[in-house]
Amino acid sequence: MISQLFSNPLGFAFYIFALLVALTIHEASHAWVADRLGDPTARLQGRISLNPLVHIDLYGAMFLLFFGFGWGKPVQFDPFNLKNPRKDGALISLAGPASNLSLALILSIVLRLFIFFNLSNFFIIGSILFVPLISMNVILGLFNLIPIHPLDGFAIVSGLLPREKSIEWEGLRRYGMIFLILLIIPLGNGSMLDTFLHPLVRFVTNLLIPVSRSAGIL
Repeated sequence: MISQLFSNPLGFAFYIFALLVALTIHEASHAWVADRLGDPTARLQGRISLNPLVHIDLYGAMFLLFFGFGWGKPVQFDPFNLKNPRKDGALISLAGPASNLSLALILSIVLRLFIFFNLSNFFIIGSILFVPLISMNVILGLFNLIPIHPLDGFAIVSGLLPREKSIEWEGLRRYGMIFLILLIIPLGNGSMLDTFLHPLVRFVTNLLIPVSRSAGIL
């Protein structure tokens, strides 16, 4: 987090790099899927891009730096351009978290291949670069699956529900920020978000980050 800036500047630099990559992949995936489903809005706004500057949301990035979770600049899409607005909207929302978790899995596989072929030097170098990327992509992917507006999970649930239930679910949209604030407010030694998200993040990252007997445990 931000505390690493003075205690571990190099680690902080890798953290920022991982943050930019994760946010860029997340938002660019939203934009790409929206374009593939027939809505050019994000493409016309220049959001199908690997340039992190077009995807950074100031508040979302600050949350990631200070609290370990956050979001990028929302990708806009016009539901009237979609064949099935609810279903396609859910797919667009799912694209962001899915891309983060997919990237984390791919990097995990690469590290395991280094171990399998006994490429210790490649494993050590890869770990320095990949472990922060895996961790950040897992954090961003899982956090955005929480079904609270404005996170992606809210729209995913809305698209999966029957139409009548979806209308009722959408009525909760106005309370999203209130629910989100309640989640992150510290209670005792942590927040409600700490209680269920951080153990899940640790579990998934421990599954993805491999152990090399020759290089040590990451």
